Amino acid sequence: MNKIWILAEQQDGAPIGTVLELVTAARGLAETVEAVAYGPGAADTAGPLGEHGVSKVFAAGDLGDSLPGPRVAAAIAALAESEGAPDAVLIGATYDGRDVAARLSARLDRPVLTNIVGLEADGDALVTEHAIFGGTQVLKARLSGEGPGIFVVRAKSFAAEPSGGGPAEVATLELPATGETDAAKVVDRHVEEREGPQLDEAEVVVSGGRGLGAAEHYALVEELAKLLKGAAGASRAIVDAGWVPYSHQVGQTGKTVKPTVYIACGISGATQHMVGMKGAKNIIAINKDADAPIFSIADLGVVGDVHKVLPKLIEAVKAHP
Repeated sequence: MNKIWILAEQQDGAPIGTVLELVTAARGLAETVEAVAYGPGAADTAGPLGEHGVSKVFAAGDLGDSLPGPRVAAAIAALAESEGAPDAVLIGATYDGRDVAARLSARLDRPVLTNIVGLEADGDALVTEHAIFGGTQVLKARLSGEGPGIFVVRAKSFAAEPSGGGPAEVATLELPATGETDAAKVVDRHVEEREGPQLDEAEVVVSGGRGLGAAEHYALVEELAKLLKGAAGASRAIVDAGWVPYSHQVGQTGKTVKPTVYIACGISGATQHMVGMKGAKNIIAINKDADAPIFSIADLGVVGDVHKVLPKLIEAVKAHP
């Protein structure tokens, strides 16, 4: 392939982890990798993006109180017309990323392939991999027709690896007015309160499931995660039950994590949950049911009552700080 564009979402001038994963994948698929960044600090992404293989960053300014979707999609479409369309546009499967992808699809009159977990080049086209049936099967697909492909990729599908390059070239990207499609405005922002690393970036994740028995027992999961300098996660069952916020959910409809250590506490191992964590390097499962599916992928299984095992584990960790 000749050229791939990456939608580079960023926070305080630093690309989010998924973006660096996409850049790493793209540089093995195309001769040229360029990025579109937006918001305050967009130009500051040139350093880390260049280090991972991006040659040029098109930096759009502050969106103000506008949602990213309408104006960023319009800017990318205009850029494709003025600069020439790339062979593909890779976008992370975030809230804003999915919105941009949908609107860009309408502007370019090109379909979108979503929920992608793998990419490979086939001439001038990309073949995509999609986990289906709860991750038990992998489906391959490719787009037909003329024009750039739009691909929405799940987090942790690739590893982010620097290429050793210098800062990317920065070019200013104008954000066109979009009329009524830009009518929705951001009126307030709330930042999730948390201690320790982000769930999808943590080296250690401790997750709780229905086997905890009650919402108040989730405190054991949080305490162990804090002691291990990790993040606390959850199965969909206890998120749906209202025990913990959705931001804690690990699984096919939650976050994908690939920590060094994943500890599943009272989680039976539904396929949708295992899709989101089976890439962990070391999986430890604690469950009183010896036949629980989670044990099929665990490196270490503890058959026992989580209410007895977790306090003992916490005690042992405290004894060896």
